[in-house]
Amino acid sequence: MESSSSEHTTQQPLLQPQLPNTNPETTSDLENTLSDDNLTLFRRMRKATWIESKILFRLATPTVIVYMINYLMSMSTQIFSGHLGNLELAAASLGNTGIQIFTYGLLLGMGSAVETLCGQAFGAQKYDMLGIYLQRSAVLLTITGILLTLIYVFSEPILLFLGESPEISSAAAVFVYGLIPQIFAYALNFPIQKFLQAQSIVVPSACISTATLAVHLLLTWVAVYKIGLGLLGASLVLSLSWWIVVIAQFVYIVRSDKCRSTWNGFSVQAFRGLPEFFKLSAASAVMLCLETWYFQILVLLAGLLENPELALDSLSICMTISGWVFMISVGFNAAARLVFSLFLL
Repeated sequence: MESSSSEHTTQQPLLQPQLPNTNPETTSDLENTLSDDNLTLFRRMRKATWIESKILFRLATPTVIVYMINYLMSMSTQIFSGHLGNLELAAASLGNTGIQIFTYGLLLGMGSAVETLCGQAFGAQKYDMLGIYLQRSAVLLTITGILLTLIYVFSEPILLFLGESPEISSAAAVFVYGLIPQIFAYALNFPIQKFLQAQSIVVPSACISTATLAVHLLLTWVAVYKIGLGLLGASLVLSLSWWIVVIAQFVYIVRSDKCRSTWNGFSVQAFRGLPEFFKLSAASAVMLCLETWYFQILVLLAGLLENPELALDSLSICMTISGWVFMISVGFNAAARLVFSLFLL
């Protein structure tokens, strides 16, 4: 009953919603501008747009940096794979963009529901609910990850069924097997990221991601060139690097004074209301999934061309650069959701 009451209170309209770590004067300026009858409609809208843009950029910039640095880990893994040969690059491209991006888009989209709920709870000063939402999302995404593991395990027959080259499908399956631990790192990382972003705690995530990227490059070089583990070694190191990010962020949450009021330890409330939470998460995942599936379909179609190795190799370079730039829009989307979550109640 206590949990239900807390969650119900979180959904009540906020009388004075305020962005976390945002200057109150900025919010006041926006309200004064929109209600100033001495200005024409055009001047009001222009001034309000400028104020709102400053708020959005202040929140989005560090978030974009985090997403772009995290994407660099996958990008560097493909680069190392490309140095092994054309077949390896084609396999990494097919496995990374043809299989893995489906999981990334689905889990990131589902995890984005935490952003809205945590933003509302933080604005309503129901700080204890942020930790509950984090755990509830982690449980739901982990269950989803278990189901997605089947796609990874049967990736080779799935790719063969779709008409991909047997040689490339076999190599891609080896690469994908090493990414299975990454699924569950995603399942924990995305809710943790949204939990921190709702409080505008982004700099620690950026520092952790930057340090992990350096470790990732070193470990991948050792695994691929010194130990000779090839594609499997490259993908296993990528999974390990994501787990380093997850563990480091969780340690920060537990030890940091900034999260003392929002993280109160593990709770059984995380297992309550999962069906309703799933509906919200699924709806949140649809839009992002549709965007990432465009990339996935292009790569799968490239594998059906006359010379699939060359087609996948060339497309891999283009899609990797495009995906890195795509992280900019993902970061701005996260910041916009945080802003709107405080007002759309």
